[in-house]
Amino acid sequence: MPDGALDSAMRADEAGSEEDLYEDLHGSGHHYSHPGGGGEQLAINELLSDGSVVCAEALWDHVTMDDQELGFKAGDVIEVMDATNREWWWGRVADGEGWFPASFVRLRVNQDEPADDETPRAGDSGAGDGGPEAQNSKDQMRTNVINEILSTERDYIKHLRDICEGYLRQCRKRADMFSEEQLRTIFGNIEDIYRCQKAFVRALEQKFNRERPHLSELGACFLEHQADFQIYSEYCNNHPNACVELSRLTKLSKYVYFFEACRLLQKMIDISLDGFLLTPVQKICKYPLQLAELLKYTHPQHRDFKDVEAALHAMKNVARLINERKRRLENIDKIAQWQSSIEDWEGEDLLVRSSELIYSGELTRVTQPQAKSQQRMFFLFDHQLIYCKKDLLRRDVLYYKGRLDIDGLEVVDLEDGKDRDLHVSIKNAFRLHCGTTGESHLLCTRKPEQKQRWLKAFAREREQVRLDQETGFSITELQRKQAMLNASKQQATGKPKTIGRPCYLTRQKHPALPSSRPQPQVLVLAEPRRKPSTFWHSISRLAPFRK
Repeated sequence: MPDGALDSAMRADEAGSEEDLYEDLHGSGHHYSHPGGGGEQLAINELLSDGSVVCAEALWDHVTMDDQELGFKAGDVIEVMDATNREWWWGRVADGEGWFPASFVRLRVNQDEPADDETPRAGDSGAGDGGPEAQNSKDQMRTNVINEILSTERDYIKHLRDICEGYLRQCRKRADMFSEEQLRTIFGNIEDIYRCQKAFVRALEQKFNRERPHLSELGACFLEHQADFQIYSEYCNNHPNACVELSRLTKLSKYVYFFEACRLLQKMIDISLDGFLLTPVQKICKYPLQLAELLKYTHPQHRDFKDVEAALHAMKNVARLINERKRRLENIDKIAQWQSSIEDWEGEDLLVRSSELIYSGELTRVTQPQAKSQQRMFFLFDHQLIYCKKDLLRRDVLYYKGRLDIDGLEVVDLEDGKDRDLHVSIKNAFRLHCGTTGESHLLCTRKPEQKQRWLKAFAREREQVRLDQETGFSITELQRKQAMLNASKQQATGKPKTIGRPCYLTRQKHPALPSSRPQPQVLVLAEPRRKPSTFWHSISRLAPFRK
């Protein structure tokens, strides 16, 4: 293969598809298997019928507002209890059960294997290193990783330069074809990223030890520039909009010819513009992987060890923050759709103040002055608590009954016994008290563990609000309006049912299946933490579960 063709192939691989990005982040299936095939489904149900415990790990958060669905966080381990339906499985996490989308999880395979992401600690003695030869080999591996980091950074800078100078600069010359708003949608803040990355590469070059590369100290560079990497959040959040706009424009031949002319003029490799625009998303994902590899070959006594360890933690946090912001922004459509399904909604839209469902469930609300008890469905969002009444005949229909401003409330855990305010006996109760107005709300659960989950949920809500304030996360007015517009359109046309309900000839084992399947995030920016396990030894022998 000629050098130029080889270079093109290598770069094409680097700017690969989003499916390739998924493989980069999650490996090639050494520990997990992706569900979905008919063979896997049969094997799972055979194991379940034999009484085996089948577990899966959540790849994405599943936020639900339906009490028949199972909510969980990325990284949670779910016990699969029924997999007869290909799209939706019945499972249990903690002490909750419900339907969940099979595409949101991956099955555990070879669970007796240790986790492969263990890293050395500064206190390790290194007694098992095997002597000077082993250390020389480790130094060489560290040199290889450092060279790889620098090489990919240089290639990445060229990609960014090609985008900014080859495409964006030329587009700005054609005001007849592109508005500034369109260019902002397509390219996002790519120029800001380009400036930051040039400074980062210069810092890496200065820390590179050319005579003894394995002694290079790159960890400090990542720590010094970690705040700059936050700008990737804006880019990654905008990337789906860029894809939509590009897809719309490239339906017109004049835009196809124009983008191709830009590529040829800049002498860029044979990748379309959307391939180039994916590169920053891929890059921010690869930093934790590269740093983990660098730490693996860094001796605990190396001067760079603590900085690399700290940098790995910092870059994982950056990726986690970007992933969280992306998930939150993608979730606002679902919140808007939920609000549009509530009957008799009053007041401002939920998205004006909230963007995250923290917890939901049924509570008994005790009201004054007659201490009247009411069964209500409560939905805890950031900043506010919504409560609704179920329809007497159609239990899936909710009527809006009110909301509470959580920002001004104090959560008080109450002991079982006589309530001094309402003079009634209470059990599994807590009170929401407003210090400024003196108003209070008495709520009760059926079981003690349910009360504890609610108390923890209120604590999580306060922590979420604090983190949003620290990181500056908010929903723009445009995003809110667009989400509400999408919800109203979907309600007008009717919600499409992408998954049919299974036909049961006998009494149903579980409540009816959800009518539609949620879509997982297209871009996964941080791999959920793998948890070691010691059971299900025989599953590795099942061929359908192998990658």
